[in-house]
Amino acid sequence: MIQLDDLDRAILKLLKQDARLTISELAERLNRPESTIHFRIKKLIEKGVIDRYTIILGEPLKPKSVVAVYIETEIPVIEDFLEKYINHITKTLSMLPNVLAVAKSGRNGIMALIGGGETEEQIEKFVDDTIRTLPSLRRVEVFPFTSIVKGKDVIGFLVDV
Repeated sequence: MIQLDDLDRAILKLLKQDARLTISELAERLNRPESTIHFRIKKLIEKGVIDRYTIILGEPLKPKSVVAVYIETEIPVIEDFLEKYINHITKTLSMLPNVLAVAKSGRNGIMALIGGGETEEQIEKFVDDTIRTLPSLRRVEVFPFTSIVKGKDVIGFLVDV
């Protein structure tokens, strides 16, 4: 487990808010020498705490509606095929443009975060046309997000362009 002190956390917090900040700006905001900030960032990168710098897309490119979808597959007679089928579905979903994230859930479940369209109905149509048509599904449940209380920026991070 990586130990972070208050300075490391302060650096990470500022970089999460704006990864474009220069070392000089960070040093000024944190009232520390530039050499200290540079050294700390270098160590955070070496330890894998900072993996890469990226951007979060703004409102014009974020989906207007977001839903979580739970997909439960039938368990095949030959259970060895279950993992292959789950992998096939997750790979298929990962290639679809509106799918923001895909994860396996339990033995025969899949969770997908889907965004797109101006309305929830457009996402429902997407789910009906692409997901519900997959063979051997036991259940597909759609959970619309009415508001995102924490993590709004995650959507802007996950959207493909």
